[in-house]
Amino acid sequence: MTPVALTIAGSDPSGGAGIQADLKTFHQFGVYGEAAITLLTVQNTLGVVRVECVPAPLVIEQVRAAIGDIPPQAAKTGALGSLEIVEALSELAEEFDFPLVVDPVMAGSDGAPLLSPDARWAIATRLLPRAFLVMPNLDEAAALTGIEVKDVAAMREAAARLCAMGARAALVKGGHLEAAATDVLYADGAWHEFTAPRIETRHTHGTGCTYSAAVTAGLARGSPLEEAVSRAKTYITNAIRTAPGLGRGRGPLNHHA
Repeated sequence: MTPVALTIAGSDPSGGAGIQADLKTFHQFGVYGEAAITLLTVQNTLGVVRVECVPAPLVIEQVRAAIGDIPPQAAKTGALGSLEIVEALSELAEEFDFPLVVDPVMAGSDGAPLLSPDARWAIATRLLPRAFLVMPNLDEAAALTGIEVKDVAAMREAAARLCAMGARAALVKGGHLEAAATDVLYADGAWHEFTAPRIETRHTHGTGCTYSAAVTAGLARGSPLEEAVSRAKTYITNAIRTAPGLGRGRGPLNHHA
């Protein structure tokens, strides 16, 4: 049986992030990809200049159409944009019989906002309790938990808090740490760390999207969570290391890694 994964996220016309990155990653892992678009962006490697959210009912119709015909074995969220989308998706997710990976995207690589301030509260209170796994970076973990997250000890504290807020598991990503890129996973009361050497490069556009898509693909293939994260960590590291060098700004990764 062909494994299937669904991404519920925004569109990046330059192809490096959002649903475009997710679908490329699913394909690389041998997973059939479906996509429901939450927002449209005008962006490239130089930054985001415009964001337009899709009406929440249309987002939900897309998701229902996908899962009603080709049910996924796992799904992920990316940039959700508005409070209305977060609330509607949180309600629909109560019906999901597959794991949901929540990548709480709040801003693009250039810092441009991709989530309204009121929607952050809805992710923390409404969507997290539906999440099989939540995957924030340091800034997102701080925004969701209210604590400063700048080292591994704080990452552990944030992961524990995110699970106390309702997520079954939390993976706090340390790509912005000054030292090695260490990610902290808290699941079923156990701690796991995944470390890779820091790669000095400006070509990191879509890293978070690609990483969460790789984890989702692993879950869709039936891998245990720790194994899915470990393989995704290796993939994202190689994708950064072998980035094709495209664009005049923060270039995309090598999704063929």
